Amino acid sequence: MDSDEESFGKSDSGHNSPTDDEDDFPMEMDQPPVKEKAMETDEYPYETLTTENIVQTMIDCIDDINSVLNLPKTTTRILLNHFKWDKEKLLERYFESNQEKFFRDAHVVNPFNKPKLKNKPKVPSSGLEECEICLSTFPPNMMTGLECGHRFCTNCWGEYLTTKIMEEGLGQTIACAAHNCDILVDDVTVTKLVPDLRVKVKYQLLITNSFVECNRLLRWCPSVDCTCAIKVQYVEYRPVQCRCGHIFCFQCGENWHDPVQCRILKKWIKKCDDDSETSNWIAANTKECPNCNVTIEKNGGCNHMVCKNQSCKYDFCWVCLGPWEPHGSSWYNCNRYDEDEAKAARDAQERLRSSLARYLHYYNRYMNHMQSLKFEHKLYASVKEKMEEMQQHNMSWIEVQFLKKAVDILCQCRQTLMYTYVFAYYLKKNNQLLIFEDNQKDLESATETLSEYLERDITSENLADIKQKVQDKYR
Repeated sequence: MDSDEESFGKSDSGHNSPTDDEDDFPMEMDQPPVKEKAMETDEYPYETLTTENIVQTMIDCIDDINSVLNLPKTTTRILLNHFKWDKEKLLERYFESNQEKFFRDAHVVNPFNKPKLKNKPKVPSSGLEECEICLSTFPPNMMTGLECGHRFCTNCWGEYLTTKIMEEGLGQTIACAAHNCDILVDDVTVTKLVPDLRVKVKYQLLITNSFVECNRLLRWCPSVDCTCAIKVQYVEYRPVQCRCGHIFCFQCGENWHDPVQCRILKKWIKKCDDDSETSNWIAANTKECPNCNVTIEKNGGCNHMVCKNQSCKYDFCWVCLGPWEPHGSSWYNCNRYDEDEAKAARDAQERLRSSLARYLHYYNRYMNHMQSLKFEHKLYASVKEKMEEMQQHNMSWIEVQFLKKAVDILCQCRQTLMYTYVFAYYLKKNNQLLIFEDNQKDLESATETLSEYLERDITSENLADIKQKVQDKYR
């Protein structure tokens, strides 16, 4: 298949389908094939980061900026988040744009020009300050606020921040509690004013998650319960493997889907998830009442239809959709064949049926390999037992590892086959597709044979034969 992929890149877009639906058949192989990229560089440089590594990476980014700008660290973090942790873009905007606008757009107070609050808090003669949230008075040491100057009691601040963090899931974008003030709360203020350790931990997780989500060179591992992230030097359609063992595409985050490009896979997933094919089935197997347009499926041989819609009850002919009453008259033309009208109706119906049949052909095979892949993962348990059994037949632990390697390769083949049906669905019908399908057939045949070998009972008599066949096939 390697030699054919370059020619796919030069093929025309689309597919000569009966529907001529560009949304359904838009294949245009305009990205370089994965194997060509692999030839350019043997390794795709990336590293796995734990939560501690991620926090340290954040700190390093902040220190890099502060070595140039010398700003408060909390302000720097908010600025970096505003620019999606793009250090070069932040520095460029800082030196090129109006400084006051630069800080205002990021919703932070300019540390070089802190404004004075126009409406200063009222301080009664008793020396107490009034909190504008709970309207109670407190000593100045129980009141606090941000650089914008708005001050509230520590209890109201704590409740406000706890609600924003725990109920609204906000971290980087918590604004001042004052009405119409969009200055963001910094992390030092949050840590100081939130008393509950559980809320502080949640806030730290939100900050960390926002850092990864905003940074185009970072992506969380999508595996369940994994808290690691992958860091790359440049974004590309390439597989990465987390330390938990999960392999996924860094560009889109889906399971590794070679040979399908990310944009095509996204289109396929959307096609499978929405109701477009349900609509196709309805159009191919049902008709609408000519009076009220309710969809009706025929479930008997009689062509005299009565609409079940209680407000309609219209009598019509299933064949011609005309009113049923004149069908007994000698002058009515239901039996007369109108070439043009019949051809148009037949062609429309056939296009829908053909489109649905084609989609189901690829979808069923895609789902079949997905289901088989789940079974192959369960095969590891039975293979482990076989490996232990083989060690009892005077084979060393190293000698029986070929079985585990065979299951690894079998799972990889199943996953590849699964995505080849997505790839084929969007390909233009030409000689390249025929070559691709021949390669697909060979891989399918070899995969099924390997799967059969691994599911056989291993005895001392057939041990040598099974090992040889398994090794030959997975090679």
